[in-house]
Amino acid sequence: MHTVDQENVSATLTVAVPAARVFAVLADPTTHSAIDGTGWVQEAADRASLTEVGQIFRMNMYHPNHPNGDYQVANQVQVFDPPRAIGWRTGQEKDEGQLEFGGWIWRYDLVPLGPSETEVTLTYDWSAVPQFIREYIRFPPFGPEHLTNSLHHLAELAAPTSPGSAPDG
Repeated sequence: MHTVDQENVSATLTVAVPAARVFAVLADPTTHSAIDGTGWVQEAADRASLTEVGQIFRMNMYHPNHPNGDYQVANQVQVFDPPRAIGWRTGQEKDEGQLEFGGWIWRYDLVPLGPSETEVTLTYDWSAVPQFIREYIRFPPFGPEHLTNSLHHLAELAAPTSPGSAPDG
């Protein structure tokens, strides 16, 4: 299920995984390329686990419409409330290490529905994007199905693997 309003889009999925496990996967930047439903996230440039508000973590990206194709984003953790919520705003590093943020935020809200089930809502919010950016980027820059795809990828990554089970593929 997904919803779109004027300034954000979200999707919700119930997963058969404890909230703490889902949160641990989200707090690990090395999993973000496997979670991503757009295919734009390539790999974590900063591999340390997310642990606090204000922390910066960089991701290597690719988008065919980006002037360079390959580029890097700098994300700053805005919400860190284990195991209930985690979110970050996305920007770029400019000259002299100065960070500049575009005004969009990725946020995951987790609601434990029991010891081994969690409702996960992923929200992409662009309400703080300034007009000059909106003039050259359409928001959202992807369809809402990308959020649903991301939640399914997250569920697969967070699912416990049972001993002796054959890997997919």
